[in-house]
Amino acid sequence: MKKVIIAGGTGMIGRLIIKNCLSSADIEEVTSLVRKKTSNSHPKLKEVVITDFNDLSAQNALFQNVDAAFFCIGVYTGQVPDAQFRVITVDYAVSFAQALKNNSPKATLCLLSGGGADRTEKSRMAFAKYKGIVENSISAMDLGRFYAFRPGYIYPVEPRKEPNMMYRISKSLYPLIKLMGKNSSIKSTELAMGMFNVGLNGAKSEVLENRDILEYI
Repeated sequence: MKKVIIAGGTGMIGRLIIKNCLSSADIEEVTSLVRKKTSNSHPKLKEVVITDFNDLSAQNALFQNVDAAFFCIGVYTGQVPDAQFRVITVDYAVSFAQALKNNSPKATLCLLSGGGADRTEKSRMAFAKYKGIVENSISAMDLGRFYAFRPGYIYPVEPRKEPNMMYRISKSLYPLIKLMGKNSSIKSTELAMGMFNVGLNGAKSEVLENRDILEYI
């Protein structure tokens, strides 16, 4: 029986990962770090309100004896100033990984990164550069197992309000995007299942591009 911890469990992918965890006979406890309480209720689920994801040093007990961890916190490009975008994308994830390393060094960490993440850290695109930075930073921690997931366009299976015009257009063009190949898109349910399965069983490589994720659903 495994213990799981997740940050970003109220987002599109995080919610689905929690759903998979709660329905799995292999998992006995799920700790979800949230900014505010939700209406979710389940015997396996424990929600913990976190006021500062940039400093989790006071939450060591939550990260003890963890088998699998999922970091799914993110923000869309342009929604916040660049400095805040970097804090959310890089600093929050590194803080989460460090807390895991300090308390459960043999745990598996699955990071929701993004297609185009640039590990040279030289991209002019903030999204690609910061995703590359956070992948490098966590990889260097030498956790038990670390996997960076790089989906292409994520098609939202569950109804939601699209965050901006680009996503509204992408959703309407999804049938055409799918024709571009296995590295172009993935359903939200497929991405969540892929992350869940890798979190429990591992994968062949540290970096999982869109086509690789589809092998684990």
